[in-house]
Amino acid sequence: MPTYKLRTPLSEEDVAKLRVGDTLYISGIIVSARDSAHKRMLEYVERGERLPVDLRGGVIYHAGPVARRKDGGWEILSMGPTTSARMEAFQAEVIEKLGVKLVVGKGGMGKRTAEAMKRHNAAYAIFTGGAGVLAAKAIKRVVEVHWLDLGMAEAMWVLEVEDFGPLTVMIDPTGRNFYDEQKEEARKKIRDILAEIQWQH
Repeated sequence: MPTYKLRTPLSEEDVAKLRVGDTLYISGIIVSARDSAHKRMLEYVERGERLPVDLRGGVIYHAGPVARRKDGGWEILSMGPTTSARMEAFQAEVIEKLGVKLVVGKGGMGKRTAEAMKRHNAAYAIFTGGAGVLAAKAIKRVVEVHWLDLGMAEAMWVLEVEDFGPLTVMIDPTGRNFYDEQKEEARKKIRDILAEIQWQH
């Protein structure tokens, strides 16, 4: 499986070549957002307001940091991924309306997100769960932070990263969804086992 080192903003060509199982490292700007931030993004869109950060060609990281104030700015101590399924209700619309090209989290996403990725040439990748300190090491600086009224974890953090990864592609721009395939495979095995048991009796 290929390994790609990509820089934001991601181009259509960067994303179009990605396939399930590929490894990615991202450099440039990424933005963290969890469910409250996703909800607020769509409220901005609905009101016709501009978001505080341009997400076209962008990377959204499903994460909230452990951060502390330092020298008038912020220092990220740890920033592991949060479960992406929490964002399923919003993700397709965020991809469609804001031009996001890569979503990073853990645990996979559903059919609606996979369909939006196929329609809009985007991808989903996972970052190793429990590796929050590794993620923090790739973060060079906090560029800015928005919506701290939502709480530190739910705020939108704009981060400059260098070789953020390794990330593994789990939904690619063809709409192929690794998690759905695994579930289908498991269902098929269960059907086969049940058929085998019935045949033996």
